[in-house]
Amino acid sequence: MKIFGHPLMESETFYSVESIEEIERTPSNALLHIDSLVEHFELIKYCQKNSLAYALKISEIKEGIFANNLGAKFILCSKELGKELMPIAQNYLFDTQVIAYILDEKEIEEMAKVGVDGVKFR
Repeated sequence: MKIFGHPLMESETFYSVESIEEIERTPSNALLHIDSLVEHFELIKYCQKNSLAYALKISEIKEGIFANNLGAKFILCSKELGKELMPIAQNYLFDTQVIAYILDEKEIEEMAKVGVDGVKFR
């Protein structure tokens, strides 16, 4: 299980971007954070075209399926959605990893028990 944002663990940094210009200002190996499939579809296509790693925040299962097909490295979602999406991701052998947002360290075990690929502290 991957853990992002815990003070005791080193992890990849997410760079929130909303434009191609912002992407161009990030380090060359940056993990980009895109907040919306619908609002930032042009950024997703740019990432695909340029082989850039990105995480996509989603709010429904359909967006998770799209994110996998669009080559997202990570799907970022609520715990509840992560629990629903994991069986689908496992059934269809997603390349994209499902990362659930959590607030407290105690939630790590809960997410591990349902097989979520990782957690990200808010």
